[in-house]
Amino acid sequence: MIVSINRTRPALLAGVAASLAVFAAPAHAQTADAPTPAAAPEGDGLGEIVVTAERRSENLQKVPVSVAAVSGADLRNFQAAGEDILSLSGRVPSLYIETTTGRIFPRFYIRGLGNVDFYLGASQPVSIIQDDVVLEHVVLKSNPVYDVAQVEVLRGPQGSLFGRNTTAGIIKFDTQKPTMDWQGRGSASWGSYNTVSADVGIGGPIVADKLAFRVSGMWQHRDNWVSNNYAGPSADGTKGGKDVMGGFNDRNARLQLLFTPTDTFSIDVSGHVRDYDGTSTLFHRAALKKGSNNVQAEPRDIVAYDEANNNVQSYKTQGASVRAAWNFGGATLTSITAYEHSSGYSRGDTDGGAAVNFPFNGNPNGFGQSEGYLRGLDQWTQELRLASDGNGPFKWQFGGFYFDSRDITDFYQRGYFLLPTSAGYNPNNWVRLHDVNTSWAVFGQASYKIGNLTLTGGARYTEDRKHTTLLQAALNAAGTTANFPANAPRDVRLVGKEPSWDVSALYEVNPDLNVYARVARGFRGPTIQGRSAVFGAPFTTADSETIMSYEAGFKSQPTANLRFNATAFAYTVKNIQLNGNDSFGNGVLFNADHANAYGIEAEAEWRPIRNITFTLGASALHSKIKDSRVYAQTCSLNGVMVCTVLDPYFTKGTGTGTTYFASINGNPLPNAPTFNIDGAIRYDIPLGNGGNFFVNADANVQGYTNFVLYHTKEFYSDGNLELGLKVGYTTPDKKYEIAAFARNITNEKNLKGVIENYMAAVFNEPRVIGVSISGKFN
Repeated sequence: MIVSINRTRPALLAGVAASLAVFAAPAHAQTADAPTPAAAPEGDGLGEIVVTAERRSENLQKVPVSVAAVSGADLRNFQAAGEDILSLSGRVPSLYIETTTGRIFPRFYIRGLGNVDFYLGASQPVSIIQDDVVLEHVVLKSNPVYDVAQVEVLRGPQGSLFGRNTTAGIIKFDTQKPTMDWQGRGSASWGSYNTVSADVGIGGPIVADKLAFRVSGMWQHRDNWVSNNYAGPSADGTKGGKDVMGGFNDRNARLQLLFTPTDTFSIDVSGHVRDYDGTSTLFHRAALKKGSNNVQAEPRDIVAYDEANNNVQSYKTQGASVRAAWNFGGATLTSITAYEHSSGYSRGDTDGGAAVNFPFNGNPNGFGQSEGYLRGLDQWTQELRLASDGNGPFKWQFGGFYFDSRDITDFYQRGYFLLPTSAGYNPNNWVRLHDVNTSWAVFGQASYKIGNLTLTGGARYTEDRKHTTLLQAALNAAGTTANFPANAPRDVRLVGKEPSWDVSALYEVNPDLNVYARVARGFRGPTIQGRSAVFGAPFTTADSETIMSYEAGFKSQPTANLRFNATAFAYTVKNIQLNGNDSFGNGVLFNADHANAYGIEAEAEWRPIRNITFTLGASALHSKIKDSRVYAQTCSLNGVMVCTVLDPYFTKGTGTGTTYFASINGNPLPNAPTFNIDGAIRYDIPLGNGGNFFVNADANVQGYTNFVLYHTKEFYSDGNLELGLKVGYTTPDKKYEIAAFARNITNEKNLKGVIENYMAAVFNEPRVIGVSISGKFN
């Protein structure tokens, strides 16, 4: 029998949740780039939110899809403390983001569906789209977002218009574009740990009405603030010290050109570069004690690492795209050609502590480090789409898409990094993989409005091919014997050929209320896990997973000052791809029979008077993995179960080789919060000179979230809370702002992830207090 966990919430969290239920919410979108972060909209009403969820500009209230929109101004507000894309987590209903590999590898979950795999070649069921270009590889998904106009989160399968690997949904970023008028905006902040974040964009005409440009840039920096207090001997030469980890430098630039030779033809050219170096995720070994989920005794700013050179990490990315559009009168043909390249590495102490501090039988225990090195990634995409102009009751679009991604990736294990004089030194303890993913698709969508009813249907057929080759197997120290099974294939190919489709109906009850329903099918392509070769284990694979999703909801704006939207959903994922460990501790992929989930998400925005705006977002989720045959390896070290497993389990092996496997049948999806509440309030106080003093506060509370596939007393979070506050002054012309801010104002130490065998904890960002300035011209 699976034992349930009795969870209680502190009074503070209950009070915050109750307050948010009355008045607060996710970042609200605005129709134009606001003059300052989270600035109040002009006029007395809320204004219209325009989204491109169906690849054409439409009013959010009339789109039959569950969409949340976040303005670029609000995003910059969240990132004032140097945060990256993870700043969106918990600030949009049903969206959760985490990482155990630093800023270069975020993992996304929508409605509880995601992928916990930290493999550099792992696919995800949430796609990232930036300026209509899909960013597929996990490193590309970490591309910083700056000079952004709007972010859209589309919940549920989006396979018809956006393709495979969108079974959970997509996150779509639209940057500020060149215009034929001079425009510019910028924001900069400085705070604790010498945290700096600067985000700017400026552009205008080069040749009147023919050629325009926009230059954008972002620089984020933080000094090292985490000390490594290990002072003993190191087998790989790692030296500790004060403030040697936790910092980063993230430098980014983008140039866009808009060429409009005629009224019916335009070309957008964009190029961007990124240069990043920093610290990989820090694991705190033994921060979790058996039988307890309390990590408050563990210092956030101190670790004891005996290896891995203080978790160094560095990546460089370059990319370019060309978007051409021809308007033939009644229809527009659009071509989008894009190229992305990236390379870099991330190294980490994977046991999260100094082995000498955790002896076993009198000897240091738990040495471990690894590095993933993306030697080179090249991604090409091409889309061709013909779409009607959107006027009239009948709208349509159809097209084709081609995707080609190739990379060479190395994985290095501990023996490679050791000093030649150290026991276990092996310069051949690494593998090299060549990954190729090609995909093509054809798609179409049509909608027809009959009176107050709009019917929409879309379909897509996709062929997705994966191919991984082991170019170099790990060898023994002498370089004579390969540490890879002789009978295991070194060249693995998988093919997924699947249809995706969706059907929706939207009914306009009255001008202030629309109700809709949507049914959608999508799929995530097959996956190959090649990293296991570095441990001398064969590749593992998972076949395509498919999803059937059902949702119904309403979108309402009963007054000019109140907007309220809500959706109920349910889905089943068949052959769901999961990631666990085998009996030797190697990461493995597998398909479980299916997973079921249902829930609700709602968003409200209210502006009772001109100078105050309340927003509130909330989501609730219930999910279950269903497969009585599937067991996951649990926490064990030296043959001992180190955590408290609450599921039925069995053992394999004896002595220090004993491993434990727990049933996951009926368990929730990992990293799937049972609820999330997020809110914000903005209050502007007019001053005598025409300017405004303002207060802007935001909060989010996260419900029970299981980090692993099995139930324990340790590996979960429940009631994570973060608060933000900003106070400042806006000039009378509303073009400039100066403010003071605090992110994670109460310095909550929230558990965000675990390393099971070492009872290691991953924490959220610390409190950052600082000042910011921003401004614009046009």
